[in-house]
Amino acid sequence: MKLIVGLGNPGRQYKGTRHNAGFMAVDRLARRHVAPGATPRSRFHAGLMEARIHDEKCLLMQPTTYMNRSGQAVGEAVRFYRLAVEDDLMIVVDDVALPCGVIRLRPIGSGGGHNGLADIEHHLGTIEYPRCRVGIDPPGQVVQHDYVLGRFTPEQKVLVDEAIERACDAIECWVIQGIDETMNQFNRKPEQSKTTERSEGPSNE
Repeated sequence: MKLIVGLGNPGRQYKGTRHNAGFMAVDRLARRHVAPGATPRSRFHAGLMEARIHDEKCLLMQPTTYMNRSGQAVGEAVRFYRLAVEDDLMIVVDDVALPCGVIRLRPIGSGGGHNGLADIEHHLGTIEYPRCRVGIDPPGQVVQHDYVLGRFTPEQKVLVDEAIERACDAIECWVIQGIDETMNQFNRKPEQSKTTERSEGPSNE
């Protein structure tokens, strides 16, 4: 079984904000793989939905704690299902260090200043778990707290929608092929996504 967690803040006031890119990805996966009309059930301080991706049972999770307490939900679910976090857990998260339209997958890494990832690291006791980062652009002159809780500009929204779609494609790949092959296929700029392997070697960035 795989646990796919999108990070964000609960509540209508945060819907569609930059910090909720992880929630957006899980919503998109649910539209692809969850039966119409199904509703999330509340467990582990999160909303959970069951899905089957390539015949693999998956749990789609959106923590109902605020971002800086995301690790509570993740830790409880990992321990209950006895998951191997290096193989069975995927975190989807926004990243101000990446441009809108870009995603990056990694099997390991620090929180990089992201409160949600830092809390997950605290509760799991490790940084060795896969994550898919969705670029939301650097904040520029705007205070970062205000920027991530703001909504995408129309130009950003187009790029982020494309990135969310690619993130879902990447997660589907990860479910059956693992993190290394998924990085090879998806860790490239959007304009490179159709480049053949003959003209460009694998990338693990």
